[in-house]
Amino acid sequence: MNRQLIECVPNISEGRDTTKIKAISSVVETVEGVKLLDVDPGKATNRTVITFVGEPENVIEAAFLLIKKAAELIDMSKHTGEHPRFGATDVCPLVPISGITLEETAVFAHKLGERVGKELGIPGYFYENAAKQEKRKNLASCRAGEYEGLKEKLVNPDWKPDFGPAEFNATVAKTGAIAISARDFLIAYNINLNTTSIRRANAIAFDIREAGRVKYENGITGKKVLDANGQPVRIPGKLKAVKGMGWFIEEYGIAQISYNLTNINITSMHVAFDETVKSATKRGLRVIGSELIGLIPLKAMLDAADYFLKKQERSLGISEEEKIKIAVKSLGLDDLKPFNPKEKIIEYLLEDTTSKKLIDLTVKDFAEETAGESMAPGGGSISAYVGALGVSLGTMVANLSAHKAGWDAKWEFYSDWAVKGQAYKNKLLFLVDEDTNAFNKIIEGFRMPKSNAEEIEARKEAIENATKYATEIPYQVMETAYNSMEVMQAMIAEGLQTSLSDAGVGILCARTAVIGAYFNVRINAKDIKDRMYAEEILNKAKTVYTKTIKIEKEVMSYIDSKM
Repeated sequence: MNRQLIECVPNISEGRDTTKIKAISSVVETVEGVKLLDVDPGKATNRTVITFVGEPENVIEAAFLLIKKAAELIDMSKHTGEHPRFGATDVCPLVPISGITLEETAVFAHKLGERVGKELGIPGYFYENAAKQEKRKNLASCRAGEYEGLKEKLVNPDWKPDFGPAEFNATVAKTGAIAISARDFLIAYNINLNTTSIRRANAIAFDIREAGRVKYENGITGKKVLDANGQPVRIPGKLKAVKGMGWFIEEYGIAQISYNLTNINITSMHVAFDETVKSATKRGLRVIGSELIGLIPLKAMLDAADYFLKKQERSLGISEEEKIKIAVKSLGLDDLKPFNPKEKIIEYLLEDTTSKKLIDLTVKDFAEETAGESMAPGGGSISAYVGALGVSLGTMVANLSAHKAGWDAKWEFYSDWAVKGQAYKNKLLFLVDEDTNAFNKIIEGFRMPKSNAEEIEARKEAIENATKYATEIPYQVMETAYNSMEVMQAMIAEGLQTSLSDAGVGILCARTAVIGAYFNVRINAKDIKDRMYAEEILNKAKTVYTKTIKIEKEVMSYIDSKM
């Protein structure tokens, strides 16, 4: 079963006092198995977005401790800020990351809320997918009236809290209320304008956000147009799953449009940005950049890069690092302050930095590590690395061809090949370390105890399974390197002819990877006790080897004829 992981993104009503922010956020790290990912304070909003992740029970324990600490240190009766708010911990959404559904996450939201109400005496509402009433799904409805309206709201039967006291007592006067939810991943995203006008920022927000704007008889003045039920008629905005409003940020001296992108599968960050640019331009304004509040999934950044690369008619088959740079610059994410991908992209923050991978070493250090007294990395890892270098050359030729003047009509053709090349390269780089890991599993098997019949049997089984795996990995190297030759073949036939030699070297590297990994398959397969399995993988490996040699001969003959 996959490990269950949820993310928690509490927003506390303190963005200026660093001592308080540190005290509140640091309690998260006292809970074992919970990782604090990000603390993002805003002075103008006087609000801090805190992000942490872990297994559900641990996360709600950390969330409870954070809410408790915030209630101790923040006095809502003295709070001011640009952002709507009604509590010390204003909102506390739980977001499913892996191994858990949104419905299951809502159960944990309810568990957290009940505890906050009973143990801390803080009133609150469940919203979004944790909502117990339809009218409470929308956060704006739950928070309507903000802190200043709580005294009347809590005693209103229609807005009796889902948990905690239904009265504005001395404790509540200090802590305010809280909204707790289970929701899909939300991106809090601000777009910067070259104006100080909140009215004009709001006008753009109304153009874009799903709720749009209220319809008036004379356009933007006069009486509101009402429907048959007496409710204001609304002119919907351009984009679904988008909430937005304009505000002025004293800290930066500009107006911003503050968006919540509630479902990036419906409306992505880059689409919201581009549509805002269009709306701003029509209104005589200019978008000068944007600001990401909290964290973002890697895919959202890569999708943004692909979007802008396509608009530029440039190859999508560039490295992940380069794509992140394209996304940052295209969206102006570094306009107000530096944007560090390692601190803002979820997957990068979750990376295991305790163990160093071979592929993270410098070229020199990799060579030194290989030349040392240890048996790993060995021929399998080196074969995978050579294969990665080979297809990287083919990918380079594809990217160069896509960018060649006069070949603009074929940029997508070359881009598609470059994307394929990147996928092969990434798989081979993974196999560099995995081949060494597979070898280490065999060593671990031999180190298992063998003092009785049960231990001896368990040891034999572990060694057999590890040996099979150590045979399967180099076979994957063979198969991937062989398949990657299609990139070089395509570029030899239709890519830049001045790079013919580069594609040729790529073929030779792929061929070396196949043969080197074939050696590993053969030497490891001889120790497998399950001879039917061994013969099957040996036959498959021989077929790949034979086809590889055939391609190499054909390609070398072609290149010789052109030189």
